[in-house]
Amino acid sequence: MRINMVSESEISVRGHGVHTAYLELTNALNARDDCEVIVNKFLQPLKVDITHIHTIGLPSLTKLLFGSGKKVVSAHVVPASLLGSIAGAHIWLPIAKSYMKFFYRRADKVLAVSNMVAQILEKDLGIKKSKIAVTYNTIDISNYTTTIADKKSARDKLKIDAEDFVVVGNGQIQPRKRFDSFVEMAKKLTGIQFIWIGGIPFKNIGADYKKMQDLIDNVPDNLKVTGVIELEDVKAYLQAADVFVLPAEQENHPMAVIEAAAAGLPIVLRDIPEYDDTFAQDFLRCSDDRAFVDAIVKLRGNNTTYEKYQKGANAIATRFDSKAGAQQAVKIYEELLS
Repeated sequence: MRINMVSESEISVRGHGVHTAYLELTNALNARDDCEVIVNKFLQPLKVDITHIHTIGLPSLTKLLFGSGKKVVSAHVVPASLLGSIAGAHIWLPIAKSYMKFFYRRADKVLAVSNMVAQILEKDLGIKKSKIAVTYNTIDISNYTTTIADKKSARDKLKIDAEDFVVVGNGQIQPRKRFDSFVEMAKKLTGIQFIWIGGIPFKNIGADYKKMQDLIDNVPDNLKVTGVIELEDVKAYLQAADVFVLPAEQENHPMAVIEAAAAGLPIVLRDIPEYDDTFAQDFLRCSDDRAFVDAIVKLRGNNTTYEKYQKGANAIATRFDSKAGAQQAVKIYEELLS
């Protein structure tokens, strides 16, 4: 079958999870013998069986309304995703919500990236349950597998000492990601090297831009902020690390967690309900900033705990491998075409 994969991240900002999710599914479908994948081509008329859309801007809307084939939309964004991400979101959220309703309702199938997103689509945005399928974001976990030699090479490349204990976080720097909590961890654990992979890709339109930039400009000496970097460079930081921490207060199904899990890093996350049906009990849950500090200290000092959550990371990575994701997508496409 011919599939047009559509994501505005190819023509705008790439430093976020939606772009990664789009790339991973595109690559997994390309690896199959039964799929011909055409990427984007926003203004070019195409004859395809499926138009699969990952973003909800105006170029994507054009494909949704006028593109050929059955329309599939991955719901990476729901109204709650905008709060703490984009400046003034609380003011124009009702308009954004109405637009999302308009957009998602015009798809033949809406793919929710978690059960919680599926509930929001149905109950909050009024999407018919029959139109919704839960398909978790996936990655090719083999790309992130990390050997002892890989770790040494990554540390040499990044000029990180072999003896350092390294904690990484990954994501856009915005209020809902709670980068401020990550900064506080670094201040309290001065003997540990902290690295935040990411920056503020949308600059001045990002929520609390000045406050976030001030945080970046005044991080402690043991915290490095990479800014927005390419996906291949993200991999090097994950391979060099010992632990992954994401203190975000709201997420749907973060790609960064799966990438870190595939690299074999114990996962430390805030205790929020979005993770109940995805990462289950395979990570350390933290209710507040003190708990994050305690979790890092415990992982550093207790080999049994470290190995337990390494096994949990492996379970997360295996659960969300891209081969399974591509197979599920193809099954949905075939059902729409039958």
